Amino acid sequence: MKNSKFVFDKFAKLFEQGLVSSRDLANELMTILKSKRDEIVFKMKLTSKDEFDVLSKRVENLENKIKKLEIKKKNTKRVKKS
Repeated sequence: MKNSKFVFDKFAKLFEQGLVSSRDLANELMTILKSKRDEIVFKMKLTSKDEFDVLSKRVENLENKIKKLEIKKKNTKRVKKS
């Protein structure tokens, strides 16, 4: 119940601030969910904060590389054989 109240409070705060755009709302929701994920990992004491920061930065870099490769793959054209 505590977690759901936190999420509802965040949504209420967003609407008060006038975030009407769905893209802004989606970005804010992802930020909230990522922070909750980080809190859960810290509570479980799986890694230290420094290790977690390094690992999350590595994952972020890998996600960016994957996006770049997907975009590059979409933009390449196949050559027809004659």
